Amino acid sequence: MKKRLIRIGIAILVCLLIGFLSSIATQTSIDTWYATLKKPSFTPPSWIFAPVWTVLYILMGIAAGIVWSKGFYHKWVKVALYHFGFQLLLNAAWSIFFFGLQNPLLALLDIVALFILLLFTIKWFTVVNSIAAYLLIPYVVWVAFATALNFGIWQLN
Repeated sequence: MKKRLIRIGIAILVCLLIGFLSSIATQTSIDTWYATLKKPSFTPPSWIFAPVWTVLYILMGIAAGIVWSKGFYHKWVKVALYHFGFQLLLNAAWSIFFFGLQNPLLALLDIVALFILLLFTIKWFTVVNSIAAYLLIPYVVWVAFATALNFGIWQLN
């Protein structure tokens, strides 16, 4: 049990670190370039993003830690965590593409790939531990929403 909690803690820290690093790219453009964009009517207020992403990164970390605790030597655990790691990289890349490079189209391509990979990640997490997979459901719902928002911004601008 102690080993499981340590792995969950490490996974949460890794996810939060990725989120923090992504926020650096975001902060460079949020009050300048992003503020000038035309946005869809369903765009939430800017203040909502940080708390939502914080909760999502924590849930992602718990999920990854649960899967990791099953033993990295196991084939399905490796497959699940490789998918998780790759989707986490796409997650971080989105902020760089959208805010850092100010390129909504490149960000849209990234987030579509992220959404697809996230569905595969949930599939593999289900193989290892269904609770871990369920913890990713809010994340996939938010990514679906973010994809629609990204598409709307790209289309309007």
